[in-house]
Amino acid sequence: MAGHSKWANIQHRKGRQDAKRGKVFTKLIKEITVAARMGGGDANANPRLRLAIDKARGESMPKDNIENAIKRGTGQLEGVTYEEARYEGYGIGGAAVMVDCLTDNKTRTVADVRHAFSKYGGNMGTDGCVAFQFKHCGVLMFAPGTNEDALMEAALEAGAEDVVTNDDGSIEVISGPWEFTAVKEALEGAGFTAEFGEVTMKPQNETELAGDDAARMQKLLDALEGLDDVQEVYTSAVLED
Repeated sequence: MAGHSKWANIQHRKGRQDAKRGKVFTKLIKEITVAARMGGGDANANPRLRLAIDKARGESMPKDNIENAIKRGTGQLEGVTYEEARYEGYGIGGAAVMVDCLTDNKTRTVADVRHAFSKYGGNMGTDGCVAFQFKHCGVLMFAPGTNEDALMEAALEAGAEDVVTNDDGSIEVISGPWEFTAVKEALEGAGFTAEFGEVTMKPQNETELAGDDAARMQKLLDALEGLDDVQEVYTSAVLED
């Protein structure tokens, strides 16, 4: 058993993400382009590309946009070359923060990220200062009231690594990052549809923040997520209302 407010927290975060859909296509196109450049344009042989394409389809991205992003990645079309960059640091209450970026100018990006940390009460740290606190994995979240035993049996049969029941009754199915799609599809075939699912960097421990501290942390996260070069922001903070 873990996390007394996981369900409310994930719904809150999902709502905030939905409100930022205007930037979603830009981020997905960058990810598809980089995945194709690094691992080739065949989604069947490139798990990262397949994951990016699945995510893009989930956001109703037009097929032409996806295909053109792949072609830019493989060099069939001209385009900007993006580099991956990860920055780490601490937020309010010492909560771990990890920021994944795709950028064509690392000097600009590191300055923007450092400025956001310092302006909103955080501290940018050195490479590796918090990465060890996170696990790269797939997470599928099921609503309270889901049949725990049946889901656990189906999840383990589908190749999931773990099934965690939270205090609020929500259930998390954890998979390897590249097994996420296969586990999700197998569970759907068994009659279980997740309310929320993603490949993420899951914090191994959480820092609960409430009141003013939670509000300050949210401002820091919003500032980081609002930067053009930022793809994902991961944190150990759990924000209470």
